[in-house]
Order: sequence, then structure tokens, then C-alpha cells
Amino acid sequence: MTDTVNPGMDADIFDQFLEQLERYVRERLLPAEKQVIADDRIPDEIITEMKDMGLFGLTVPEEYGGAGLNCTQYAKVVKTMAYAAPAYRSIFSINVGMFNSAIKNGGTDAQKAEWWPRIANGAIACFGLTEPGSGSDSAAMATTARPDPDGNGWILNGTKRYITNAPHADVGLIMARTEKDALPKNAHVSAFIVPMDTPGVSTGSPDHKMGQAGSHISDVMLDDVHVPGDALLGGETGQGFRFAMMSLDNGRISVGAASTGYARRALDSAIKYASERQAFGEPIANFQLIQQMLSESWTEIYAAEAMMADVTARVDRGENTVKHAAAFKVFASEMCGRVVDRVVQVYGGAGYLAEYDAERFFRDARIYRIYEGTTQILQLQIAKHMLRDYAAGL
Repeated sequence: MTDTVNPGMDADIFDQFLEQLERYVRERLLPAEKQVIADDRIPDEIITEMKDMGLFGLTVPEEYGGAGLNCTQYAKVVKTMAYAAPAYRSIFSINVGMFNSAIKNGGTDAQKAEWWPRIANGAIACFGLTEPGSGSDSAAMATTARPDPDGNGWILNGTKRYITNAPHADVGLIMARTEKDALPKNAHVSAFIVPMDTPGVSTGSPDHKMGQAGSHISDVMLDDVHVPGDALLGGETGQGFRFAMMSLDNGRISVGAASTGYARRALDSAIKYASERQAFGEPIANFQLIQQMLSESWTEIYAAEAMMADVTARVDRGENTVKHAAAFKVFASEMCGRVVDRVVQVYGGAGYLAEYDAERFFRDARIYRIYEGTTQILQLQIAKHMLRDYAAGL
């Protein structure tokens, strides 16, 4: 199967947009990083600029006000944005990744008509799956949704944890248990579109994190939250986990692309530092063991870029990419961790000081190996699909 199912934006127009975005990243976002880090927030004017550029609706179909990018184009945008501080990507990534994917794969026509224009116009989304007692283990999910006895609707109760963008989100896609247990596995989980200003919805204070300043996560508390019947994604119970997993494939591609872009930023910084730092009367870039670290990093980034091109092309051809998306996320996030570690080593003692970028790169990159599926969980998922394919003779 080689024909493209989703052609996305016109190629020439997209190339022009990407070139414009690259300039914006280098001329606007990079200079503002120190302010973002110092204030632990993206300035409002930059968020407005990003909305005006259409970044919050990149993958929303054009007829609903979005840019209609396909997966290949979307990943390139994420990689480009990820050259700057991670907070810039984080603020719009849930919109164009997991939330949009869930609406696309599971939403009714009415839900698409209601929410896609809002997302394209800059409404900020969050994705509520993880809980204090459940992350990878969905069977332990404690958040419940019970039918509203007074009408056609639902009452949600529970707590979600580590929810990106929760402190300033306009809408959340919330996973909740609609049955005690159900078959097939995970059929007890349903998905609900919940405006964050609904009575009973509250968020905790933003959590203090190791890195990624300006990107906020917090708990989401649901206390007898009444939502109408049409808040149920797809209008059918028991489909929430399936929609969530399909959305996570998209999220994992986003994290892989972000890891690749940030690794490129870190390597560029190391090349510059090694070319300027003198030791024994010459730039340390002339030392072969420094060159080894630089070349290994470039090689691994190149491999991640090749994986990104492959998995996104598969998505755009309509193939099942669960295994490929997981593999890309694992490789790219682990690769980024190795690259930023080498970059600290290239910087030497300066790499351990907060005044140099290398220290920040090291802290920022650590989360890529954890969210949207830890490396270890994804390795198990990859192996499961490998064995399933073997049993099926594929």
C-alpha cells in the first residue's frame, strides 16, 4: 500500500509555512526562553501569536477552521517547535495530538462540529487518563461516571493526575469507569468531553517539576460533575479506552518528534561550545573523543528522523502503527537522553552549572522517556504485537 490516504496541506504551501515557523522559532521563541524559564509561563502575547499562526488547530480539518495537516506534516511542525523550550510545544500539543485524534476517531458529527472549531480557534485541551493509582494499568481506574438519575446525562467523580495543561485548559477529555468490570478487556472505560468550567471541576496547584519550565501539569478533581448525554464521546459506552489508545499513538509520535527536535538543539549547542572552548591551545572540537560524542549524537538523531519519516508515512497511508509509533517514541526519547548526557560531558564542568543551557537540556529531556507510555511499558507493547504478528503469520 503506497498511495497516500491523507495528503494534508498542499506541499508547497506547507513548505512555506514550515520555513516561516523556523524563523519564528529562532527569532521569537529562542530569545524569549529566559523569560519563560524565569516566570515559569509563556507570555500571553506569544500564546496569542501561536494561536494566530494556527498552531492550535494544525490537524483540525480545514472545513472546521483548522490547517488540515497530515501526520507527516504535523510531526515536522512538532520537531521544528521542539527546537525551542519544551513549553512552547506543550501548550498546543494536546489540542493537535491526542484530543483531536480522539475526536476524529470517536467523535460524533455533532461533537466534531462543536469542538473542532473551538480547538482551531485556540481553546486549550487536556487529556485525563492517568490517576493517582492508575497509569499504565487502566483496570485500576477509579474515576466513575454513573447515569444521572434526573435526566439524560452523567455524573463524574474522581481525580486525574499529571494532566498537562490542566491549570489553564478550556476542555478535558476525561476517561471514566462506566461499569465495574466488562468484557472485552477495558470495556468498562468510557470517554467524556468535559468543559473545564463545569461546576464540580477543579484543578490543583501546578506541580513543581524537574524541568520543562513554563509547561504546567496538575491534578484534575471531579466532584459530582454533571455532564449532558452528548458529552459521551461517540455516544457509546465502553469505547473510551480504545479511543484513548488510538490517541496515544498520535501522542507518542509527537513525543518522538519533540525528542528529535530537542536533541538537535542540544547537539547544535554542543558543536558551538566545542568550537569556541579552548584547551591546550586549540578548540576542544579538535579532540577526537569530543568528535566521537558529537558524531554519535548526529548519527542517532539521523536515525530518529528516518524513523519519524517512516512511521508518519505509514499513518498517512492508513496503516496500523501501534508497534511503529511505540518503537519511534522509545528510540527517540532514549536517544534524546543519550544526546543531552553527551552534551553535558562536552561542556565539562560548565555543563553542570545552571547558567549554561546544557544543564537545562539534561533536565528537560528526562520526561520524554516517561509520558505517553514509559519505555518499559512500550517495550512490552512492542513485544506483544511482534508475537501476535508471528502467531498470525504476518
